Amino acid sequence: MKTYQVDKQGYYGEFGGAYVPEILHQCVETLQNTYAAVLESETFRRDFDVLLRDYVGRPSPLYLSRRLSEKYGCKIYLKREDLNHTGAHKINNTIGQILLARHMGKKRIIAETGAGQHGVATATVCALMNMECIVYMGKTDVERQHANVQKMEMLGAKVVPVTSGNMTLKDATNEAIRDWCCHPADTYYIIGSTVGPHPYPDMVARLQSVISEEIKKQLLEQEGRDYPDYLIACVGGGSNAAGTIYHYLDDERVKIVLAEAGGHGIASGESAATIQLGKKGIIHGSRTLVMQNEDGQIEEPYSISAGLDYPGIGPIHANLSATRRATILAVDDEEALDAAFELTRLEGIIPALESAHALGALDKVTFKPEDVVVLTVSGRGDKDMETYIAHKNKTK
Repeated sequence: MKTYQVDKQGYYGEFGGAYVPEILHQCVETLQNTYAAVLESETFRRDFDVLLRDYVGRPSPLYLSRRLSEKYGCKIYLKREDLNHTGAHKINNTIGQILLARHMGKKRIIAETGAGQHGVATATVCALMNMECIVYMGKTDVERQHANVQKMEMLGAKVVPVTSGNMTLKDATNEAIRDWCCHPADTYYIIGSTVGPHPYPDMVARLQSVISEEIKKQLLEQEGRDYPDYLIACVGGGSNAAGTIYHYLDDERVKIVLAEAGGHGIASGESAATIQLGKKGIIHGSRTLVMQNEDGQIEEPYSISAGLDYPGIGPIHANLSATRRATILAVDDEEALDAAFELTRLEGIIPALESAHALGALDKVTFKPEDVVVLTVSGRGDKDMETYIAHKNKTK
């Protein structure tokens, strides 16, 4: 049977693998040989499920948005990851990886973050487990996501502003990998998305798959069937999208729509629409689609949303695009901002700018009245209030 899941070598079709410096080879190999057995063990499942329920507050609601449904002429359910502890889906993954790090005897945790949600989630679980935490964050993002920086520091993490490149997520990831190279023995690197060398893309997807697991149960209760006609999610590195679609990857009845950050427009030279603009290459230890010039140098991405501002894409999503399993839409800054205000006014829910890109895709799909659509609201918009207010003032 054709599958869109990872193979034993860590590839999704032609994308994936582990391309790492020699000094990290042992770390990555140990992780590859350990992660599946730990994640499938009874002890891990029990600890993970208890924390997701009692600490994160799962299951997150599947909410029928009547006013959005009316506007777009179908039945739209919102998967409310914004209601998790720390305000986004990121906590699902960090809890799983911190349990794995503890199992492996690691004492020091490092992470990269763009919008700050993964940084906050990592700092949160490190406080919970009493572990040292260092978070690398591009200086541009430190400035535009200041509230999340304050949270991380209050939680006891050390936030390191990165001043190379355009000082965003790519550069933060570069620094985190450098740190890992310097401290391979005692350090565990919690990657926040379905990027990086194998086994990270598969591990993050598995830990986030609690999202689609819940969607199946909740749809069965509310609709009498456990699958939707459409799944919609935003995609930067791709963790909330991977979690949303995980249990439906091989179910061809379900159409997958992924919204990436168009920035100022695909042809503008200021975009983060990697699937539309990228070419095959290697970034941060994985073979995937990368925004690069003729010489193979990384081109700087741009998005109003710090969490989608990345020049690569998870190999799982590169493969879904190459095989046409998913429809990839570019949603530009203005469309995302308009969609955020629309949800706020129609439903009283302020979404994260990342999630607003998924909402911006609704206008680009033609639905039938009987279609059941599940759209993941990956995070809440507290961190983006300054951007939203500036937009509101500009459009007055």
